[in-house]
Amino acid sequence: MNTAEAIVDLPTAALPSTSVRAPSPAGPVSVVIPVKNGAAYIREAIDSALTQGGVAEIIVVDDGSTDDTIAIVRSIRDPRLRLTTNVSSGVSAARNFGAQNATGDWLVFLDADDRLRPGAVATLLAAARGAPRAVLVYGDYNTIDSEGRQIGRRELLKGRRKPSGDVLERLASGNFIVNGGIVLTRTEAFRAVGGFDVSLRYCEDWHCWCRLAAIGEFEFVPRLLLDYRLHTANTMNAAVRTPQDFFPAVARVFDDGLILARLPESAAARLRQAAEIHLVTYSAMQAIRFGRYRETLAYLGMVGRRSLKAMPRSAIRIVLAYFGI
Repeated sequence: MNTAEAIVDLPTAALPSTSVRAPSPAGPVSVVIPVKNGAAYIREAIDSALTQGGVAEIIVVDDGSTDDTIAIVRSIRDPRLRLTTNVSSGVSAARNFGAQNATGDWLVFLDADDRLRPGAVATLLAAARGAPRAVLVYGDYNTIDSEGRQIGRRELLKGRRKPSGDVLERLASGNFIVNGGIVLTRTEAFRAVGGFDVSLRYCEDWHCWCRLAAIGEFEFVPRLLLDYRLHTANTMNAAVRTPQDFFPAVARVFDDGLILARLPESAAARLRQAAEIHLVTYSAMQAIRFGRYRETLAYLGMVGRRSLKAMPRSAIRIVLAYFGI
């Protein structure tokens, strides 16, 4: 099947009768950058997008900044850069607003404090050309600190593979895609599933990826394509967040008709438990990165209360996080 003929049909029980017809994988890309008081990093994020091949536009959606963010964006002279506002509606609404106003066939969501690595978009587009049925293409990332210095060592995971193809069951058991610029998704597919759920404060990306996985295939690119910034202002900073903050997203995923229609009925309980363990482990990984060792041990205990068999794998992931892997 060629690219123009690839069709993903959406279950009518969950969405209006709709089909998503694949655009050309070589079609233009719209980069959406939501921002609120991001003056410290917004220029770096925009510059990293402007240097990418295949980018038709960069849409910065300001969510009510009171610092110099808007002035910085306006000072950048490039016809591809668009500044819009969606005041005080939250990051999910800002991303959705940008996506609704995008003209590209493909979307990349880039957080205002992260940066795309050179060639990231071209790499994702090349992978899309080889996977015409994919609604989402994603890569890997490394971590940097607030000054932009590399602190991660994920290049040590050479040859690591993440799932491709029909990934829904694996994704429902835990998010293996970081939210940010390592994701290239078809604009029409993103709009068809309704974008990010604005009722979720955390893990709204995971829920959205699950809905996309329910209507089409994913493709993984085993390359580091994003610099993901870790600092005390991060939304997911485990210094101020607990696993309980993330559990509403678990309930949302496993109460979503589009997702459940594609999951084996007998697997839902097992996958839900795995998702909870994944989020608790993630919280422990973030806690240890910020030196909060007491919380790390408490979260590991939460894993054990859910499944003793899961503890060794969780412990390994926590140790790797300590070393920036």
